[in-house]
Amino acid sequence: MGCAVSSWFVEVLVLATAALFQPTPVIRLDPNEVREAVRRALAEDVGSGDVTTLACVPPEATARAVLRARESLVLAGLQFAETAFQELSPNLRLVRKAEDGQRLEPDQVVIEVSGQARAILTAERVALNFVQRLSGVATATARFVAAINGTHANILDTRKTTPGWRSFEKYAVACGGGTNHRLGLFDLVLIKDNHLAALTDAKPNPIAAAVRQARRAWPSLRVEVEADTVEQVEQAATAGADIILLDNMSVENLQRAVQLVAGRAQTEASGGVRLDRVRAIAETGVDFISVGAITHSAPAVDLGLDFLS
Repeated sequence: MGCAVSSWFVEVLVLATAALFQPTPVIRLDPNEVREAVRRALAEDVGSGDVTTLACVPPEATARAVLRARESLVLAGLQFAETAFQELSPNLRLVRKAEDGQRLEPDQVVIEVSGQARAILTAERVALNFVQRLSGVATATARFVAAINGTHANILDTRKTTPGWRSFEKYAVACGGGTNHRLGLFDLVLIKDNHLAALTDAKPNPIAAAVRQARRAWPSLRVEVEADTVEQVEQAATAGADIILLDNMSVENLQRAVQLVAGRAQTEASGGVRLDRVRAIAETGVDFISVGAITHSAPAVDLGLDFLS
């Protein structure tokens, strides 16, 4: 399957978009896609062989280890770790002690691994890389979700993802309680400022012309319009946009925009959203807040593999 997004995942995202954005459940990952990603990572890391382990650890040696949280976090990507260990030795015994989407505290065990010591040692870094990165996305998402708790708004992800990892990172966003935006350029029409720049002479205005053309070309897809000004917000609502993206607006203008739309479309705040101001944005009454930082800037969380004596 390589880096291709699995067809079932695309179908899930398209169906969710067709009903506008709805809170996304923690859905299962495609095991074939996971396995292919893990195999590429192992090939990159192991190369011609784990020279240290091969030199120092006898082939018959066995060991027991635990994957453990070293800070508070929201777990995501456990399936990748299990696949990494199983790729090195199908005979390893794996016992889950936690599940994706679960909030963990320091020292809480995620999984127990026992069996051939060489396999555990060689798979360790790849297993950790996946879980640390994806749990970082889930944890960052959960912080934004917690910050707007009790408001009408939902946290959305964006297309600002690691190339080749989009479905994985969107899965992690769902684990953290966020809502998935479009998966790619194919499942939602999103008319942005650069699209409108190509329609400067269109009548009655570029937004109305773009929405009309989008409806004609893709009648089954939802249409979202980016608006930089309150005037554009009114144009988008009048044109019948399903969603209006309120780009880089002040809190005051967000409030004005929501009042102006008055339920004619859903509203999405976007642009430079930080954790310290996301609550104020949510309290303007917007339906969604898109946050690129939960994928493009989420730090990996600290988990470790500890061998037991």
